[in-house]
Amino acid sequence: MSAKKESVETTDEEKTAVTTEITESAGGDITPGAAEPADIADVADIAEADVDDDADALVLTGESESDSADEKDADEADADADASPAPAAKAGLDWTRVFAFAVLPALALLLAGAAAFLKWQDAKVRDSEVARAESVQVAKDSTIRLLSYKPDTVEQELTSARDLLTGNFRDSYTQLTNDVVIPGAKEKKIAALANVPAVASISATPSEAVALVFVNQTVTVGNDAPTSTNSSVKVTLDKVGDRWLISEFDPV
Repeated sequence: MSAKKESVETTDEEKTAVTTEITESAGGDITPGAAEPADIADVADIAEADVDDDADALVLTGESESDSADEKDADEADADADASPAPAAKAGLDWTRVFAFAVLPALALLLAGAAAFLKWQDAKVRDSEVARAESVQVAKDSTIRLLSYKPDTVEQELTSARDLLTGNFRDSYTQLTNDVVIPGAKEKKIAALANVPAVASISATPSEAVALVFVNQTVTVGNDAPTSTNSSVKVTLDKVGDRWLISEFDPV
């Protein structure tokens, strides 16, 4: 607005200057009274019209420059708006929280399960080792008692040995000793002495074990010379309560 005002004031000054210039020019070339007032007025009107045109042009130029400035400001504002950062994309998964509340508990549970399994496995191995040692000793001692007797005490010895057995083998052994071994030992004065030079564990768990027993048995009939027999027996033992009892006795 200030630019327009200055432009108008400048135009008025130009109009005055032009009028004066025309007047002076007329005064220098025409003697006073020679020129018609009407001519002078026409010239002044023409000059004034030219000055008005110049003033309008200046006003339009000022308005154009103002509009250009406004458009430039608008363009800069649009550019700033375009250059402003876009809203942040929606955050994805918070992997820290996922790791803290899902992965770590699952890992801890897995480790706890693995530790429990290893502990159970270790306890199982220890129990198996204990079962192996116990069953081997029981297999050795029980085999000696099953195969050793004297003519005078055969019934008591073999009857006592039945307490070392379990299951069907107990029944079979009882029948064999009562029907064959005890009567024959009494009648023929048969004595038997067994020893076990070696025994090896085949398998062992806390409830069942298998051992291979090597047996040397010396038999004496009456006054005859003793005879020795070497054999091996696979002995199966079951854990009944807190005792290892023979459930199978198979020569191999």
